[in-house]
Amino acid sequence: MNAAPEQDPLRWQAAIALGFMVLAGWHLGTPARPFFDEIHYLPAARALLAGHMANAEHPLLGKEAIAAAIALLGDRPWAWRLPSLLAGTLGLFAFGRALWWLSARRFAAVAGMLLLAGDFAWFVQSRIAMLDMVMAGMAMVALWQVAVAVARPDGARRHLALAGVALGLSLAAKWSMAPVALVLGLGFAGLRLAATGRLDLLGRDGAPIPGISLAEAALWLGTVPLLVYWASFAPAYGYSDHPIGPEGIVGWHKMMLQLQASVTQHHTYQSQWWQWVLDLRPIWYLYEPVDGAQRGVLLVGNPVAMWAGLGALVWALWAALARGRHDALALLVLYAMCLAMWALNGKPVQFYYHYLLAGTFLMALLALALDDLWRAGRWWSWAGPMLVAASLGTFVQFYPILSAAPLAHGRDSFVQWMWLDSWR
Repeated sequence: MNAAPEQDPLRWQAAIALGFMVLAGWHLGTPARPFFDEIHYLPAARALLAGHMANAEHPLLGKEAIAAAIALLGDRPWAWRLPSLLAGTLGLFAFGRALWWLSARRFAAVAGMLLLAGDFAWFVQSRIAMLDMVMAGMAMVALWQVAVAVARPDGARRHLALAGVALGLSLAAKWSMAPVALVLGLGFAGLRLAATGRLDLLGRDGAPIPGISLAEAALWLGTVPLLVYWASFAPAYGYSDHPIGPEGIVGWHKMMLQLQASVTQHHTYQSQWWQWVLDLRPIWYLYEPVDGAQRGVLLVGNPVAMWAGLGALVWALWAALARGRHDALALLVLYAMCLAMWALNGKPVQFYYHYLLAGTFLMALLALALDDLWRAGRWWSWAGPMLVAASLGTFVQFYPILSAAPLAHGRDSFVQWMWLDSWR
């Protein structure tokens, strides 16, 4: 006998997203001057408004979003950071909706949102004028739409089209999302091959979405994203200096790759992928007297959730292989691919913020694992709510050095939050 379908937690998820936006938006203009990589992206956005090239090693959309906010709202700190706040809020909501449609489990969908809302990296990146949150937010929207398309094949075409647009926008902000697009495309082909035993480009039968052929899926998840990505470069054709020239978009991308490969100088806060997994090496985005007080912004993973997430990886592998949990398998593959991109690409200088997407999928896996405990019906079922509460409690404890709040004990204030020596 099948269990009754669980109630969609849409209202709870909307409330969590709204609460996150209010909290992350509080004192968004602090500090009142650029900090960390804002010193690169703000000049690039201003240059874009003036028709010039700057920060050419990255795609344009994230800088275009900052430029649009400046043009509409003025060149002021809260306006610089507003695109990241809006993208972070939308991405959090989309993450929760994707988890719901993927798992159909109410506790997992709500707990996952709370874990991500309390993830230090998601919060900090939603409060700074960088490219990462536009990229991550749009990636979550794409996953949400694909999850709906798989769950509701009768309306899949519309959702796949929206997913394609979101993928293009994500890629147009930062290339870090490329593994997500790769997993979606190859995943569709792999599931169709497993269901039908062949890769018929025009056949419409079989998983993951009956009625959608491989050729049509390639259109929505391949061609549309590339067209949206290309369209984001429109301003570069009209630059007054160094416009996209005779070699066109291909030549421009050669230049982008050369510029990215040229970053080899050692940085104090650089780290490696295994340090991200173990939550060992953060970045101090800010730690100095500013706006009349000692303030700090630390980018690190929420230690309670990140360390518990290591156990969730083991659970996910078991659940996928022993119990056929497709939701766990999909998220595990997404996590592994996003991490492998940085572990294998050979880029010499990497930072914890490169773990943003992988860390996000880790929160989803942890939510599924806690949901399994919640359903156990024994005393340990309360481990799920307790861990979510502990994660949020840790977020509250660290809030002053996530939000650039005034620190009461001056220069030595940071000591109370240094759980590990490697965090200093």
